[in-house]
Amino acid sequence: MGLKTGKVSVAKLIEENKKKGRYKQGLVEKSVPIFLLIMAIISILTTIGIVFTLLVETFTFFERVRFIDFITSREWFPFFEADPQYGIAPLIAGTLLVSFIAILVAIPIGLATAIYLSEYASERVRKIVKPTLEVLAGIPTIVYGFFALTFVTPILQKIIPNLSFFNALSPGIVVGIMIIPMIASLSEDAMSAVPRSMREGALALGSTKLEVSLKVVLPAALSGIIASCVLGISRAIGETMIVTIAGGSSPNLTFNPTETIQTMTAYIVQVSLGDASFGSTVYYSIYAVGMTLFVFTLIMNLIAQYISKRFREEY
Repeated sequence: MGLKTGKVSVAKLIEENKKKGRYKQGLVEKSVPIFLLIMAIISILTTIGIVFTLLVETFTFFERVRFIDFITSREWFPFFEADPQYGIAPLIAGTLLVSFIAILVAIPIGLATAIYLSEYASERVRKIVKPTLEVLAGIPTIVYGFFALTFVTPILQKIIPNLSFFNALSPGIVVGIMIIPMIASLSEDAMSAVPRSMREGALALGSTKLEVSLKVVLPAALSGIIASCVLGISRAIGETMIVTIAGGSSPNLTFNPTETIQTMTAYIVQVSLGDASFGSTVYYSIYAVGMTLFVFTLIMNLIAQYISKRFREEY
């Protein structure tokens, strides 16, 4: 009788432990979605807070400076006491010039690297080269800036004698080097996702390795490749320290890469270092410039998303 009672007691203990386990598991299952929802809400609220701050301060700036002058004037001299000029065009020109040079450097090298890693490199080589390449993405941008100023610029001055010490060419090249890992890595991932059967079918029809890479794999991965390039351009537009150190601080409406320029991000850094008093028009101008930069990067990201969805291939 005692043994039977012991057996019943053990069975009850086992059942109770199972119930406790199910209760804990159910509690975890209910709490994890709530935690994830809170994290998502925090992210959304942070984004809304940033945009709200930019909008409020930007409207304060446009209460003092006409919006039409801001977008049409060709001079940017906010520190003039007598007649300050707030035409955003020179800053936009400097930003686009540096970004264009960066694109010319990054896209060919990035795509060539991605094609090699995806189509030609062995698994062993890929495991070595890809992480090594991605180390470039971990280098602080201020290091890139000093590299552009003290190494790249002197070399370019030997090739181009009239090149200014502060110019658009040097930071443009280095920004391009900086975004190579982004373009190469994302493009390689897109090309690696192309089914092996498409490659084998093309090879069976007599295509060479190069023809398969350029005429089969590249078009099939086009959406991912274009999206990576657009994201790289967006990263180049928003770059700060490289252009601040090597590009100069002279707003210049020019598309000559040998001249001194100033980008939107470099101007924000200049004012943020204390060149303007709190509450002044110059102070509020950094929010107007920041909003302009935000609009540029937002447009680039929307374009990347549209292209990715529009040309995505399903396998």
